[in-house]
Amino acid sequence: MFSLVLLAIAFLPMIVEAGIAARHDRVLRARGAVEPAGDVYRIMQVAYPAAFLAMVLEGWAGGGRPGGLTNLGALLFVAAKLLKYWAVGTLGDRWTFRVLVPPGSSRILTGPYRLIRHPNYVAVAGELAGFALLAGAPTAGGVSVILFSFLILRRIHIEERALGLGPE
Repeated sequence: MFSLVLLAIAFLPMIVEAGIAARHDRVLRARGAVEPAGDVYRIMQVAYPAAFLAMVLEGWAGGGRPGGLTNLGALLFVAAKLLKYWAVGTLGDRWTFRVLVPPGSSRILTGPYRLIRHPNYVAVAGELAGFALLAGAPTAGGVSVILFSFLILRRIHIEERALGLGPE
């Protein structure tokens, strides 16, 4: 039963976020936004849900019951989601799963962006780490956080280049 709850906790927000991202994607493209070359979106599109599924499966294989770090994991996961939704709210229709930069865009410096340069990516790492603790999945969680860190670093490079903040 706990594994089913975990699946819902992981995938229901993901489905809602995908709908929001798709809507914003259409708005941004209508404004002339283009997707820069070299993005890792396709990899992330598969790896992100796969990471959560792997953590649920590892937790289930380990007995599927809440463990000693469940509360800490739940707190970290919820805090990460709150940070993500603050970032999404601040970006408005500029938030999407893809790197799409409309002409004339500049870096956002309000909301969580005045405190953290990339709050959405910090939130993604927090979601993965928190969910790993929540699910009792240290192996899948650790691997997911490490692999996603590399993807996020690549994504940041592409995003900053598209905004004119980094080297060509």
